This record gives sequence, structure tokens and C-alpha cells, in this order.
Amino acid sequence: GRRRLSLDEETGAVVEQAVVDFERLSEHAAAFQGHDVGFCCLGTTKAKAGTAGFIRVDRDYVTQAAELARAGGCTHFVLQSSQGANPHSRFLYLRVKGEVENLVQAVGFDRCTILRPAVLLCKRQESRPAEWVTQQFLGVVAWVFPTAYSVPVERVARAMVACVLQPGEGKVKVLENAAIHKLGKAVPQQGM
Repeated sequence: GRRRLSLDEETGAVVEQAVVDFERLSEHAAAFQGHDVGFCCLGTTKAKAGTAGFIRVDRDYVTQAAELARAGGCTHFVLQSSQGANPHSRFLYLRVKGEVENLVQAVGFDRCTILRPAVLLCKRQESRPAEWVTQQFLGVVAWVFPTAYSVPVERVARAMVACVLQPGEGKVKVLENAAIHKLGKAVPQQGM
């Protein structure tokens, strides 16, 4: 990843962290060796990184990571994308997400699972006022339409784990928001 995460003692004992420089990702090929499964949740915003930076992070870095993972022996790649991802979209965000989905599929994993969550409900370190207002509104809407417009990040993480633990159903599987909610309930919270 980009930085070392603070993990509790139990989790830290079984998780190996490798901090890499994404500008020189190929120099870190060894960090991608010997893993059966790859998880990718990398992304930024146009507001934070600018248009070119957003494309570099959300498409190019993700594609490079997938290629290195495949070369290192990864057979199942799990990608967090976005609801509405479409390589032909007029909207940059959705177009880039659609493009990276296609690029990751083209890498040739035995299994590729793509999760397309709606608005992610989480606590952010940086201030995003418009997103905060949206999350507050969607938190209320979620009481009426629990799987339509949002999903807690913890549920996405549990769905990512669950899709790896289940037998494969074809080479590529795309999970939309409602399926993420359902699958995310299959892994108990204490297992995360």
C-alpha cells in the first residue's frame, strides 16, 4: 500500500504490510510475488489529484498492480470499482472506472471479481463537505432503501472476503450494490 496501517495486535500478527512507491511500482515486484488473491481498493478524487492524477491513480496504478500481481502468481483479483462504471460514460469518474475494469479483466486472471458499490459510507480523514452532506442524507435514505444508494465500507470489505471464500462462478463476476450488501452479510464482523 501507500502507507503502513495501524492494526490491532491480533491482526498485525497475521498481516504482512509492504509500503510501495506507486510512481515506481515495477521496482516493488517482489511485494506482489507468491499471493493467490489480490485485493485492490485504490482510488482518489479529481478534486484531490486533478484530472491527470485521478486517471494515473484510478486506472494506471490499478492496472500496473494487477499486472504485477498476475506475474507474481495471483489467480484471483478482487477490484473495488464503482456503481455506474462504464468505459463509454461522458463522466470522467465513471469512464475511468469502466476502463480500469476492462484493463484488469484483460490481465488474464483465472478469476476476477469486480465490486461496484454505490456511495461508500465511512469516516474520512480529509474534509469533503459535499460528500459528508451526501452521506448524512443517504444514511437516512438507507433506512427506507437499504441497498439502493449506499453501502458501509465494512460491508464492502466483508463482501470482498466472502467472494474469495466462495467457489468460483466463471472467470469474471461483477457484484452490484445489492449483491455487495447480501454477500457482505455472509462474513461475520468479528471475522474482519
